[in-house]
Amino acid sequence: MPRDRLGRSLRDLRISVTDRCSFRCTYCMPRDIFGSEYPFLKREEILTFEEIRRLAGIFADLGARKFRITGGEPLLRKDLDRLVSMLAEIEGKELALTTNGVLLADQAEALAAAGLDRVTVSLDSLDDEVHRRMSDTSIPVASVLAGIKAAERAGLSPLKINAVIRRGVNEDAIVELARRFHGSGHIVRFIEFMDVGTTNGWSLAEVVPAEEMLARLAEVYPLEPLLASYPGEVARRYRFSDGSGEVGIIASVTRPFCGDCTRARLATDGRLFTCLFASTGFDLRGPLREGASDEEIRRLLAVRWTARADRYSEERSAATAGTERIEMSYIGG
Repeated sequence: MPRDRLGRSLRDLRISVTDRCSFRCTYCMPRDIFGSEYPFLKREEILTFEEIRRLAGIFADLGARKFRITGGEPLLRKDLDRLVSMLAEIEGKELALTTNGVLLADQAEALAAAGLDRVTVSLDSLDDEVHRRMSDTSIPVASVLAGIKAAERAGLSPLKINAVIRRGVNEDAIVELARRFHGSGHIVRFIEFMDVGTTNGWSLAEVVPAEEMLARLAEVYPLEPLLASYPGEVARRYRFSDGSGEVGIIASVTRPFCGDCTRARLATDGRLFTCLFASTGFDLRGPLREGASDEEIRRLLAVRWTARADRYSEERSAATAGTERIEMSYIGG
């Protein structure tokens, strides 16, 4: 795959398989917006597993080597292990899944057997009250931890634990989560609160900068920086000096990484997004269902990717505050 003027090669494909979530969160799905009357996609508008597999194969031909199944909440998609099995047929790839963990306890074993390589679980606090505030749900933290344990038993370790940190809500979770998973082999990644979509009430004042997160961690655990695992890795990695694991910090607000972005995002309805903060996507479902050949779709993708110039995180300012952006519940992470 050719590179564009910013030098970004295609490496990761995020595949959203549902626009629904098993709970709502302050990050992307406030209850007053996504209530019971919200018009979610109709079944015929959603890509089938066979369509997803075909597109993933084309993306693989163009250089994608990591496929991540997302949502919404991907574990709500019926027979998800069948899709995992289909994607696992693609050689030379890493197959991962991001989940809020609520349904993971029941599905971890089947997903691992189908060929899933890794799991990332979203967990913003170990405190039930704070968890309820962040997720807008009554689901206890214990159910998420049970999902993590099930993934461990299924052989999906080490896991990544993603925690969005929001000032005034869960700053204490930085140290609490580091302590909880210290020595477990799992990697906690702390994420600056981002203005994904337009419904999460984002404010710059609520962003806890990466440097502050790092300082809080260093007060408890001496840390040493690590080199990136691969070009375009979004998390800055640090190992515990005692050798008992590592943590990561994703600073997309204070330290944008647009120039190294390697990710494409395939939405549930078949639209391609080249940026997490995009407002519009490129339709692939239409050509797919109208009989386009793999080579024709490959050319469409190559042109779309090499022409990309999106760099929202680098341009973020008061002038972009009112910009329409796709919701994370639709596009995935």
